[in-house]
Amino acid sequence: MSTAMSDYLETALLNATLRNTSYTSPATVYLALFSAYTEGGTITEISGNGYARQTASWDAPSGGITTNSAAITFTATSDYNAVAVGIYDASTGGNLLYATGMIPFTVTSSESLVFAAGQLTVTLT
Repeated sequence: MSTAMSDYLETALLNATLRNTSYTSPATVYLALFSAYTEGGTITEISGNGYARQTASWDAPSGGITTNSAAITFTATSDYNAVAVGIYDASTGGNLLYATGMIPFTVTSSESLVFAAGQLTVTLT
């Protein structure tokens, strides 16, 4: 996953590192699925049909790269189409931190979308 940092996080980190403005990192982050996504433009998070953001844990970064440390599973009670993923600082609402497109995938009520440990990568270079 080649990620794009959100405008919110870019501003927060620039302020924290260059202007001595505090930034409190979230205690927990959540993976979200999007039905529409363009960087800096349209972002539509999936809703309904049993969808909910899932907690995501991450390995210690090395060389500006981190990967998810445990599997992340999405299930559905009805079909939904996912075209992108995002990382948020809250289980609902909150601030988008990172996002990226992915190969479109339909999650049906008979299956789950599973990101295995190490499958998702966030890179800052």
